[in-house]
Amino acid sequence: MRAVWLREFGGPEVLVPGPAPDPVPGLGQVLIEVAYANLTFVETMFRATGFGPFARSLPLIPGNGVGGTITGIGPGVDPGLIGRRVVTSTGGTGGYAERVVVAHDAPLPVPDGLPLDEAVALLADGRTALMLVRAAGLRPGERVLVEAAAGGVGSLLTQLATAAGARVVAAAGGPRKVALLRERGLDVVVDYREPDWPHRVRAASGGVDVVFDGVGGPVARAAFGLLDPGGRLLSFGLAGGAWADVPEETAAARGVTLLRPNATPGELRARTAQALAEGAAGRLRPLIGQRFPLERAADAHAAMQSRATVGKTLLDVH
Repeated sequence: MRAVWLREFGGPEVLVPGPAPDPVPGLGQVLIEVAYANLTFVETMFRATGFGPFARSLPLIPGNGVGGTITGIGPGVDPGLIGRRVVTSTGGTGGYAERVVVAHDAPLPVPDGLPLDEAVALLADGRTALMLVRAAGLRPGERVLVEAAAGGVGSLLTQLATAAGARVVAAAGGPRKVALLRERGLDVVVDYREPDWPHRVRAASGGVDVVFDGVGGPVARAAFGLLDPGGRLLSFGLAGGAWADVPEETAAARGVTLLRPNATPGELRARTAQALAEGAAGRLRPLIGQRFPLERAADAHAAMQSRATVGKTLLDVH
């Protein structure tokens, strides 16, 4: 089968297409013919340095999220699963390939009416956004700042916060992303690459009650300064290269709560299923900004690292 290999850590060019043995489902496993692979920023960091939760010995096939059709089963598995459209995590590796094998109870069925590419776009980002909004305990009328609002998680957070009755301020990096967010119906949008962006937020909202931090670093610190007493800061990304470094004691002195949602595997699965259901109902619309064929995984990583992407980036495998 076709796949993309990582044989050494480094720049995007270390992702090299090449053949791989076809996986064979064993006891309790299913074989999935992959249509789309989901890309996340943490995968670019793993490729570059080995950093992250996917530590494995090289060589390996990267990729942790895919969507496709079950085409084979191992012993002890219900034959009725064959032909089912599903999304699944792979356990950290193997996703940049035409076929994957996972435990029979790992995949989630894709609801009727939800295109498979949108399901893959919601696989990781949808559950993350739902967990963040739940942890924040949003109340109608609250002022919510969403950083990296043109990204995969951020674009979903703006929808969920708006649906919860919050007043959303969206922050994105660069004019193209700002324009995109305005086209998607957001009224208050700022460019966090402009030095006066915090002043623009204050002018628009007077401050904020909740910050969803997808950038980290100096942007996160500036956003923290916009929070009123009783506010909450939740971090979900490090597009700026580092997590928010706001000390607990500093937050406590300001009356701000730092929230870092955790979830059990069961809760993650439930939130993923909820995201798929919301997508099928049209209440959650993932923004798929760019697609690359499987063989161009290196180009996809390069685009993500350069901050040139918007929304979700997918590999088209089929």
